[in-house]
Amino acid sequence: MKVYTKTGDSGTTALFGGTRVPKHHIRIDSYGTVDELNSFLGLIRDQDIQQEYKDTIIKIQSDLFTIGAILATDPEKATLKSGKERLNIEKISADDITLLEQEMDKMEASLSPMTHFVLPGGHQTVSFCHIARCVCRRAERLATALNELEPFEPNALKYLNRLSDYLFVLARKLTHDLQADEIKWIPSKK
Repeated sequence: MKVYTKTGDSGTTALFGGTRVPKHHIRIDSYGTVDELNSFLGLIRDQDIQQEYKDTIIKIQSDLFTIGAILATDPEKATLKSGKERLNIEKISADDITLLEQEMDKMEASLSPMTHFVLPGGHQTVSFCHIARCVCRRAERLATALNELEPFEPNALKYLNRLSDYLFVLARKLTHDLQADEIKWIPSKK
C-alpha cells in the first residue's frame, strides 16, 4: 500500500467511516494536534530519563492513538448497520485517568510545594515537557470546541485535561532529577 493516495489533493480528507471533510475542519485540527502531542512525547521518551517515565509515556502515547481514533470517527457513522461500534477498540477509561493521577502523586511526593509559577526551561528535557504541555492544552481546547459541536466520549476530554497536568508535574520532577534550576516567576512590582 502506498503512503500517498492523492485523494487529499483537493483539500479534503476522510474520517473513519468514509465521510470527507475539509482538512481545516475542527475535527481534523483536533486529532492532528493530538498527533503533534504524541510526537513531542516521543521526543521526551528519547531523552536520558528513568525507564519508569519512558514506560508511562509509552502507555500515554497508546492512549493518545485511541483518542485520535475517537476524534477521527464520524459520529454519524460511529455505529454500523449491525449495531456494533465502528471503532472496535478499548476506549479511554476512568482507570487510564487514575493512572495519570497516581503517577503525578508519586512524582509530587519528592517535590517541594508550588509557591509560584515557574518559568519553562532549565534543561532541554524539561523544556520538551513544557512544549508538550502547551500542545496538550491546545489539543484540549480544540477537542472541547469539537465536543460542543459533536459530542464524543467524555473520558477523552478528561484524559487530555489530566495529561497536561501530568506533563507539568513531569517537567518539575525532571527539573529535580536533572538538578536543573527551577526559576520562579516573581512579577516586578510597580
